[in-house]
Amino acid sequence: MVTLSFIMQTSEILLNLRASTPEVIAAVIFAVAVLHTFSIKFFAHLAHVQPSHAGLWHLLAEVEVVFGFWAFVLVAALFWLSGKDDAIQYLEGRSFTEPMFVFVIMVIAASRPVLNTVIAVVQLVAAMIPIRRVVSVYFLCLSAVPLLGSLITEPAAMTLAALMLRDRYFRRQLSDKLKYATLGVLFVNISIGGTLTHFAAPPVLMVAAKWQWDALYMISNFGWKAAIAVLVNAAVLTWYFQHELIAKGKPAGASAHSDVPATVAGIHLSFLVGVVIFAHHPVVFMGLFLFFLGYTEAYHQHQDRLILREGLLVAFFLTGLVVLGGLQQWWLQRALTGVAPTMLYFLATALTAVTDNAALTYLASLVDGVSSEFKYAIVAGAVTGGGLTIIANAPNPAGVAILKASFDDKSISPLRLFLAALPPTCVAIFAFQVL
Repeated sequence: MVTLSFIMQTSEILLNLRASTPEVIAAVIFAVAVLHTFSIKFFAHLAHVQPSHAGLWHLLAEVEVVFGFWAFVLVAALFWLSGKDDAIQYLEGRSFTEPMFVFVIMVIAASRPVLNTVIAVVQLVAAMIPIRRVVSVYFLCLSAVPLLGSLITEPAAMTLAALMLRDRYFRRQLSDKLKYATLGVLFVNISIGGTLTHFAAPPVLMVAAKWQWDALYMISNFGWKAAIAVLVNAAVLTWYFQHELIAKGKPAGASAHSDVPATVAGIHLSFLVGVVIFAHHPVVFMGLFLFFLGYTEAYHQHQDRLILREGLLVAFFLTGLVVLGGLQQWWLQRALTGVAPTMLYFLATALTAVTDNAALTYLASLVDGVSSEFKYAIVAGAVTGGGLTIIANAPNPAGVAILKASFDDKSISPLRLFLAALPPTCVAIFAFQVL
């Protein structure tokens, strides 16, 4: 009965939509882009069977390229439909702060001094847990590090967790079942793990100022529930795959990097903190980033290769999402209004799977006079569905960029990711709707 009512309300909303020609075309292109993300395995296969055009197929098989590519198609359509001035005005009206921030935070968080520091802390905590070290480290990568995202932001937490999982587990011939299960739990836990504060999770950040949500409000209404879900997801998965982790995980105490002086590590962490503090001011954090690049060049003996390529690809993905998402307001905002809170929660969870959850909550913040139940439902739903697809949450493409080389054809199946993320998503649903 609940499902039937949900479908009927959604159908009624869609039938009443009115839109301009550019908006309709933008919606169609957006739908094609979403379908493209679920077809990357097909393009990767074409690269093998049609070697004469392998370069093109490999390009279209890069999930980070998908939304940037279709954003270019949309911009070309806007130039043709609306003229140069209107198209440029639309682009200049978009905010690209989030793609720039994710790029910067990825590169800094993945630097050897920061990564070594986090690994050292994780190893220290893991030694206090009375189980095999290789198992306890895995558990902390999926629990403590995602919760740390409430302080250092979700993109930074995703980068650190993905790098540790890649180096200690994914490169050691784990089964596909374990790799996809890990990816699903990681994405869900990152999405909900940033809700202990009001500044770390992109969907919360979009509404916190307008709705006057502070850290106390977040931890009282969202954070403790999210923490329980994160710990349950990580504990169940770790217990289920403990034997494979013991057999194939990296031995305790092994380190892939040489030691880094405490002073160098402290300076890197200072850059990381500075970027987090000025996350809303690209003129500041980009300046800090340029200074950071100069510092790493001056002390290159304490550095590994910076993940500039991976960071730029993720930024390109998010930039495309910003461009495409800007013209989806005509149907998204109407879909969110006039719906009962419980239905709204599940609608937000479903919509998040095919849209960026930050864009979803931003559109909800434009609706005036909404109840506290509406606010809770939209944000809780947005973070709950943030692990279901690659595009659902801004940090997800960062995790994909780091981990995809460990999968067959160096690509991640969106369908298998969706299926793997369903169980931890159900745990999050229980936490936000029942607890």
